[in-house]
Amino acid sequence: MGWPRFAYSAALYTLSPLITWRIWREQVPTYSRLQRLGMRLDPLPSGPTIWLHCASVGEVRAARPLIEGLLQRYPAHGLLMTTLTATGAKQALTLINDQPDQDRARIVHRFLPLDYPGAAKRFMARVKPALALLFETELWPNLLHACRRHKVPVAVVNGRLSPRAFARYQRLRPLMASALANVSWLAAKSSADAERFNRLGCCVDATSVVGSLKFEMPSHDRELEEGERLHHEWGGRPVWVAGSTRDGEETLLLEAHRQLVTRYPEALLVVVPRHPKRFDEVARLCRDEGWSLSRRSQQQPVTPHTDVYLADTLGELSVLYAAGSVAYVGGSLVPLGGHNVLEPAALGRPVITGPFLDNFADVAEPLLAAGALTQVDSPTALAEALVCHFDDPAAAQRQGQAGYEVIKAQAGALTRTLDGLTRLLPQPRSVV
Repeated sequence: MGWPRFAYSAALYTLSPLITWRIWREQVPTYSRLQRLGMRLDPLPSGPTIWLHCASVGEVRAARPLIEGLLQRYPAHGLLMTTLTATGAKQALTLINDQPDQDRARIVHRFLPLDYPGAAKRFMARVKPALALLFETELWPNLLHACRRHKVPVAVVNGRLSPRAFARYQRLRPLMASALANVSWLAAKSSADAERFNRLGCCVDATSVVGSLKFEMPSHDRELEEGERLHHEWGGRPVWVAGSTRDGEETLLLEAHRQLVTRYPEALLVVVPRHPKRFDEVARLCRDEGWSLSRRSQQQPVTPHTDVYLADTLGELSVLYAAGSVAYVGGSLVPLGGHNVLEPAALGRPVITGPFLDNFADVAEPLLAAGALTQVDSPTALAEALVCHFDDPAAAQRQGQAGYEVIKAQAGALTRTLDGLTRLLPQPRSVV
């Protein structure tokens, strides 16, 4: 074991009491906790297996077109999905249940084992994948080393490395360089991402720029239909949806809403917090500030007197964006890097964000260039942008259409990714 990985593993073992305590606090079954140690993985897909790891909800959603493409291109292979978080696991199970019957049986979900050397060895020895796919920035040194020991080719797909993450990883460059040496192919979202990976030690010859899989959006006919039904159910009011909101942000959004209702008293704010553990906290904040609140999880109706609708459920963000006239994408008025601005744009909705979009700068750039994305830096600026959209619905619709057209024009990363993977796992020949 090289010294960077030895030091890293020693640090993990030192922290193991704290890590174990956090795992046993998770609201998951015991077998899921054991999966964190590389145990209780059965049953696995029959036949050769492709392993795809996604960190959490956003990555699972973004990986959907890749998953469906892999199932179509490799009909003899099963697919093992792993996630880090319980919410990611729920999203993965939702995705699996959405597949046709013949494909559903070919996919299973398990939790990713912690990156202890022993857990990584047990996981790899049991799964024996034909190909390992790590989504975006999931670089786990011991798991990558175990892949190399078992001669498993590794691809980092939709490779993303924000400036903030790059700065953190640079402090661990020897460790990251040794981990990246185990990557057979890195499919980067942009040339800037590719350059950052190369500066960390990824081989230039093993790096390609393929574009972002996040532009590969599925059909949203069902979401649009359900969203229209909800909007009608809410009385056709001016509705703005704040999705993936983060700690400290809801206060700013409620201030913007307070200013908005001076111009549009009937306006409705739909708040969708990013993390389920904050649902009750956000509900208390709304009530403490005097807003009339309805909660979706409790099936409380939106009445003419409802000011704020708390969407405290999982897996419904697209439907809720579709139910609104304007979308605000959270994590961006506070310095947390933002969230996926493409999801509401794919629904033809005008999109507003704050100034902090480090994590999605590559996908935000074409939207900004097309005039499909509005950035604001304060609650007052947000309220003014909302008033402009509600004052001129035709202009708002044009902005939403511009975003939709950008997404159509940027498509193609999926084909480039799947074609690149054939170097590591050749596509089966058709039987005549």
